[in-house]
Parts: sequence; structure tokens; C-alpha cells
Amino acid sequence: MEKQIPTLYEWAGGLEKFEQLTELFYAKVQADEKLSEVFRHMSPAHAKHVAHFIAEVFGGGKLYTEGDGGSHARMVQHHIGKMLTEELRKRWLHLLLETADEMGLAADPEFRSAFVGYLEWGSRLAVINSQLPENPVGQQEPMPKWGWGETGGPYMPG
Repeated sequence: MEKQIPTLYEWAGGLEKFEQLTELFYAKVQADEKLSEVFRHMSPAHAKHVAHFIAEVFGGGKLYTEGDGGSHARMVQHHIGKMLTEELRKRWLHLLLETADEMGLAADPEFRSAFVGYLEWGSRLAVINSQLPENPVGQQEPMPKWGWGETGGPYMPG
């Protein structure tokens, strides 16, 4: 009998865990001296939408694209023109990982490697895209998919 490897979504504990993570995290963001300025106009549904986005990327079905009517292009659009800095990115990442530890998100090396890999990749793209005047991602572009291992090669814009 072949062993079935769970998705990152399943391994983390499913939607409830991602919603808990983002709810606790964005409460910290709102209280943070530096990040609160970036997120001051955040909608009450923001944390849930981000949870659904991450959950979908990690294999949780079409929670963001079908449930929230989102897309990869729509998520990228939220960052366009925000002029995010490396300092803000690092602070955002630090608070998110701190929250993951505090709430008991899966902490085994394999999961955390994949989790941190995605957060590093996504947050660095957010900084790059935040410097742009227009969205480089078209509506037809698929949602990112993240698994247990490999990267997609070097970043080459355009």
C-alpha cells in the first residue's frame, strides 16, 4: 500500500488553523507601530481572505478563488503602488512566524521549511510588486501552488 503524502493544508490542520493564524496575526499587525500604518484601511474580512488565499495555495481547494471571488491577479493588485520596504517585509514575516509559533501551527522541520519558503517568496514578490504602477499578473494567471519541496527556478520578471 502506497503512503499518501498530505498537502501542506492538511498537514497544518485545515482551514480552521489558517483562519486562526491570520486572525491572531492581523490583530498584532493592527497593534504594531510600523505595520499598522500599512494596514490601517484593512477591511474586517481581510484576515479571512488571506487565510483562504494561503489555504488554497497550500492545497485546500478553491477557497479564495471560488469562495471569495478572488484570483492571483486580485491578490497582487492589493500590493500595487504601496511602496513596501524590506524593513516592513521583515517585520511582517517576523510577526507571522511568531504568531504561528504561539498558536501551535505545525512546527516540524519539513512543514516549516515549506511554510517559510512560501512566505519568503510571497513577501518578496509583494515588495517587488508594490513598487510597480500596474499589475504584472493577468487575470488568466493561475493561483500559485506550493508543496513540500522544490522552487520554481530563478525570478525573472516580465
